[in-house]
Amino acid sequence: MITEVEVDPDGSLTRRWGTKADDVGVKTTMAALEANGMTVIRASDAAEAKRIVLDLIPDASQVHEGASQTLDVLGITYEIEKSGRYAALRPRIWSMDRETEANEIRRLGAAPDVMLGSVHAVTETGSLLAASMSGSQLGPYVSGAGRVILVVGTQKIVRDIEEGLLRINEYAYRLEDARAQAAYGIHSAVNKVVVINREITPGRITVVLVDEALGF
Repeated sequence: MITEVEVDPDGSLTRRWGTKADDVGVKTTMAALEANGMTVIRASDAAEAKRIVLDLIPDASQVHEGASQTLDVLGITYEIEKSGRYAALRPRIWSMDRETEANEIRRLGAAPDVMLGSVHAVTETGSLLAASMSGSQLGPYVSGAGRVILVVGTQKIVRDIEEGLLRINEYAYRLEDARAQAAYGIHSAVNKVVVINREITPGRITVVLVDEALGF
């Protein structure tokens, strides 16, 4: 697993961007997200977050998830793909032929019943920011998925969108780039960034804020 030390040897970036928020900041952020049409649940730790997320997903649901260090660390990826409780899309997509089944892959990933993931920053004013090299998870976040569940460590809370973009480029990108090189032998890139300011469909987006530093 990639650690902050590998990309932040003096610890300065981790102290700025990798330290969980205080209680006031968390409560401010929760209120703002809720005012912007999103459901927010606070979890005290990783184990509680995992229970919350799995309880939110009906058995046999068609579930997709993008590559997420947060979901992997919590064991949610394993549960979705290996428990047999859900119709997991990612293993199915990975088993398909990229040349002959490209259109079917695109359609399957674009509109799942439930999309799981995380974001790279959440603002105290109630916005979510997610960056991606390919953008494959961003469409479902924005409108494609019937329901979106995002698990976010409170170290990702920032003051505003400008600070959120700085966190992405200065910190999250470096960690993801190191992970991509270790896992796939390629560099990552901040090719696409989505900002969700408000959700107009009640109950569509749920943010699980976890009082731990999780993911990038």
